[in-house]
Amino acid sequence: MRTTVGIIGAGPAGLLLARLLHNAGIDSVVLESRDRAYVEQRQRAGILEQGTVDVLREAGAAERMDREGIPHDGIELRFDRRRHRVDFPALTGGRSVMVYAQTEVCKDLIALQLAEGGPLLFEAEALAVEGAETESPRVRFRHEGREDVLDCDYVVACDGSWGVGRKAVPADVSQVFERTYPFGWLGILADVAPSHDELVYARHDRGFALLSMRSPSVTRAYLQVPEGTNADDWSDEEIWDELDHRLETADGWKLERGPITSKSVTPMRSYVHEPMRHGRLFLAGDAAHIVPPTGAKGLNLAVGDVVTFARALTHCHRTGSTQRLDAYSETCLRRVWQAERFSYAMTTMLHRISDATPFDDRIQRARLDRITASRAAETDLAEGYTGFPLD
Repeated sequence: MRTTVGIIGAGPAGLLLARLLHNAGIDSVVLESRDRAYVEQRQRAGILEQGTVDVLREAGAAERMDREGIPHDGIELRFDRRRHRVDFPALTGGRSVMVYAQTEVCKDLIALQLAEGGPLLFEAEALAVEGAETESPRVRFRHEGREDVLDCDYVVACDGSWGVGRKAVPADVSQVFERTYPFGWLGILADVAPSHDELVYARHDRGFALLSMRSPSVTRAYLQVPEGTNADDWSDEEIWDELDHRLETADGWKLERGPITSKSVTPMRSYVHEPMRHGRLFLAGDAAHIVPPTGAKGLNLAVGDVVTFARALTHCHRTGSTQRLDAYSETCLRRVWQAERFSYAMTTMLHRISDATPFDDRIQRARLDRITASRAAETDLAEGYTGFPLD
């Protein structure tokens, strides 16, 4: 089998890349190790930055998002039982975000790819990337019980932090930057209407809490818990009680409860792999970087990567110049590190650290006070949350 671009991974990054290349008249093949049902059901991100929304619309993949997604013009910060709303459009010249789950983005892109795009092979496990330093890289993969080879001009690895893509970058040219946090997020889905019409980020002495949503009838919420926590150790009543404590306000706001349908624990980690390109192998999304979910950056960073690659390859096909492809890693990393900075700042401002001193506690409060009192500080948060430029 042969194609121009071999894409490993049918998450939102790989699927969107296939769509962008199709629209540009460039052929691709997508290899996904899991079955279609798994890809369409795995719960991940739910906040789309303005730039991601714009790209999906331009790609012709936003019809259902525009019909069912929930536009958000701000977030609420809570601390010391106080409430402060950050108005995104007023601070960013009109930019906002969209609540639309990653599962739904994948469903939309899969349907488009199967109807209009190139081959999308489910249960096709990539085994290795070979010849990345040559002009004809290839991906060895297993599909329907036999091994096969996908010959390409380029390989884009969208296969996550443990995939074969990153492993194909030699250790002697790799640099890794990371931080692991001593806590995670206990996340729930509940069949109850959201208790607030925008996301609520709460800093509390008992730990961080986030109130979010997946739809007008489904609440998504998170609690900071110690690293290694088992979600099953928390009863539904304990989860709601703890959310009540951490989200409490002085004005009598009330948290609505309902049946919890799903709960899991997400570890917290910051990670960047440099470079994001080796020869004709390009890393995108979690294959190259991971952010703690506090800043809602993971999916959106992956979108930035594949948009950068698609634009660079299209430019190369039109002009013969490889300048933009050669600059792929440097271009992406500028945005990646700004997102890492923003996510780190949000995480360290809102989460309780087990060995925090009274000084650390006061610094957290001072940072939050600064946002509520300074338009410049508030604007920095709004610009970071709604997204950094894709170019």
